[in-house]
Amino acid sequence: MRDEAANRPKMPMGGVGFRWATQKGKWDLKLEEGLDGSEIRPVLTFLDSNHEITTVEFDDFSEARLLRRGVSARRVNTADGRSVLVATVNDLPMAQYGVPRGLPGDYPEDYHTGRPYTSAWAEKYADMGREMLLRFARQWGRTAELTRGKCLVIIGAGINHWYHANLMHRAAIHALRFCGRAGVNGSGLAHYVGQEKLAPMESWSAIAYARVWNPAVRLQNAPSWHDVHTDQRRYERNFTDYHTVPQSSNGLARGHTMEMQVRAGRCGWLPFYPQFNKNSLEIVKEAEQASASTPEAVNAHVVRQLLEGKLRLAVEDPDAPENWPRVWFLWRGHALMASAKGHEFFLKHCLGTHTNAIAEDLSRDAVRGVRWHEQAPQGKLDLVVELNFHMDTSALYSDVVLPAATWYEKADSHPTDLHSFIHPHLGRRAALQGIQGRRADIQGARAQVHRTGRAALQRPGARPRDLVAAPLARDTLAEIAQPEIRDWLRGEVEPVPGKTMPALSVVSRDYRALYDQFVALGPLERENGLGAHGTDYPVADFYGQALESLPAQYADYDPLYWGAVFPLGMYTACSAG
Repeated sequence: MRDEAANRPKMPMGGVGFRWATQKGKWDLKLEEGLDGSEIRPVLTFLDSNHEITTVEFDDFSEARLLRRGVSARRVNTADGRSVLVATVNDLPMAQYGVPRGLPGDYPEDYHTGRPYTSAWAEKYADMGREMLLRFARQWGRTAELTRGKCLVIIGAGINHWYHANLMHRAAIHALRFCGRAGVNGSGLAHYVGQEKLAPMESWSAIAYARVWNPAVRLQNAPSWHDVHTDQRRYERNFTDYHTVPQSSNGLARGHTMEMQVRAGRCGWLPFYPQFNKNSLEIVKEAEQASASTPEAVNAHVVRQLLEGKLRLAVEDPDAPENWPRVWFLWRGHALMASAKGHEFFLKHCLGTHTNAIAEDLSRDAVRGVRWHEQAPQGKLDLVVELNFHMDTSALYSDVVLPAATWYEKADSHPTDLHSFIHPHLGRRAALQGIQGRRADIQGARAQVHRTGRAALQRPGARPRDLVAAPLARDTLAEIAQPEIRDWLRGEVEPVPGKTMPALSVVSRDYRALYDQFVALGPLERENGLGAHGTDYPVADFYGQALESLPAQYADYDPLYWGAVFPLGMYTACSAG
């Protein structure tokens, strides 16, 4: 920021650099200089100061053209001796929206010229007359003036289910920002779906994802996973076949959705599972046979294999049989029909059953970096299991349906089917007696784990080492690992796990102890504490109290924890089945 009083740039506290710096205590977002703590009064525009006018090109996506408009700017000398031109984050959006303020360039003369962002232009897309748009905008601004910024935008979940949801949110945020509503009590962007956030996130996620036993977990963003494995990419063309993009645009604005998915997986922006075109247990075994004796050596072996093309990412050839998902467990998911966008492609490619799909293959020559199969696979899944108390579409198509208890047949804390409100059933007595063998969710999961663990006892190699590839997560140091978009496969940067590509972790599995670990609170909670969003706090004292107050279990099944004692959770109140 440029400080009005000192007439020089200052670095406010709370930025991402301060968050991950070695010096602590400067993470709070404050209008104070991070070096000396002096106050900052940010300059919002350079129009009123000694400035120069520079021409900036803005994309007009409605007409696939460029608009050249003047923007006030100033020069700043950098530490390496360069002179760079900068503008404020207020002046640039003003130019983008076409507010002339006496500046030269392709600005509209008035609201009725039809140039981008005028009311005459907006009425073509908003199905609302220009006069009504103008009246609403003026009343919006007048309300902010009279209430000192107390205007509220309430956005429902329906926006998230529609095209250009990101732009819709940004439009509302800009309307708030232009009238000074950010940070004002009684104002801001109120999102209906925000009430679904789980409050005890730290403790819940530690148990739900077994972080108390192993910190490396596999979590996948569902839209990407389903879109790729249901082969919907085959029926889509490039971005530019559906959206107007200025001719000068390149990079992420061009190409095919599948290309972006592959690049995101390769660079560590998004996860994708399966990870590789080879079983991750076998990858570690082969690395160890090649004298990789440490996790770092295993990671280096994997990177070499990727560079040499001996190992490939599964997302680069998702239709190859070794990369198919084989088992699908559903927990009251309403996945088919209700939530499945492209239901017919789920039926055709994942289940291989009857389908009403009529779309034709369109992307043979459109997608680069992904292997094309002339005949798309049908029926990738071998087994579909659902735990449900509704005989919905997903249950009808499942191979096995496990009867689930309804809300009032449960005796534990659980979320409802509508929102993630936590409902504790005090006294641990269900309001209704369960019928037809129904089980609470935790009972059903516990029984599955119990059977899996028993099966592992009969199999050799039940204690393998596994390789987990995870994306560069936000709220970690990795979020500043890539200041520029560079691709290691193209030779633009070295492949470094956790920095220029997904993080790689070697973890030990013990499938024989799966059930024992499921019902006990593992040692990593005591050693690492709990945390979320880049913060953590110790809980060793609580862990010690749990050892004294809860039933305990001796770890006589794993040499790594031989003789250790772990507290048992409330899961033990349920029957294993």
